[in-house]
Amino acid sequence: MADEPGKPSTRDQRFAGKIGAQAARKLSARRVGAGGVWFGLGMMGLIGWSVVVPTLLGAALGLWLDQGNPGERSWTLALLVAGLVLGCFNAWHWVEKEDRAMHQDQDHQDQDSHRE
Repeated sequence: MADEPGKPSTRDQRFAGKIGAQAARKLSARRVGAGGVWFGLGMMGLIGWSVVVPTLLGAALGLWLDQGNPGERSWTLALLVAGLVLGCFNAWHWVEKEDRAMHQDQDHQDQDSHRE
């Protein structure tokens, strides 16, 4: 079936909708402000600290336990590894949550652009 002359085809309308959605996302990103390089460095620092703090706390607790209860096994090493695992899990969980939030915002923007 041929489209009416002078009227955009369905394919053209879908294409225009996709372009509009991309433009809306770019404008939204500019308004919100991704923060650029400093924002990225800050996020890397935040993720790094979320790993370092539990690791150091585990090592400190392990040293304290080893000084009070010397034995065959090293509490320092065990709690250092436990803190590292906990910190990595914490960082992974936080990054996953932020990624999910970004995707939800993008989906909401896409739905809003299709309604227009």
